[in-house]
Amino acid sequence: MGKKTLVLGVIGADVHAVGNQILNYAFTQAGFNVVNLGVMVSQEEYIEAAIESAADAIIVSSLYGHGELDCQGLRDKCDEAGLKGILMYVGGNLVVGKKPFEEVEKRFKEMGFDRVFGPGTPPEVTIAALKEDLGA
Repeated sequence: MGKKTLVLGVIGADVHAVGNQILNYAFTQAGFNVVNLGVMVSQEEYIEAAIESAADAIIVSSLYGHGELDCQGLRDKCDEAGLKGILMYVGGNLVVGKKPFEEVEKRFKEMGFDRVFGPGTPPEVTIAALKEDLGA
């Protein structure tokens, strides 16, 4: 079984690049093939990159609090584009204000994300989840 491919990026109008670089490095070091789209990524860009690279997972990060709006409908668009069932992770500061993480997680799972990671989740946690979910 070859290397698993991840499409990584910061969604919407978000310009927080540091976390993206940390994740890119951590995932690459963990043996994943990473297609890093950088910051201010549209849903369509994730989908195009996932199709082009035959990705195993889409990793969405958002730090400016508008993740909920930015991520709305992404699962449906993936399904329509032929990426039915692709593994989708989301993490970061996903909503504005202090909401219990359980509530945030529930909301994003209802939107079709397989796993949801709160602010400050160490990359190792995400890597362990990826290896488990992708059988890597």
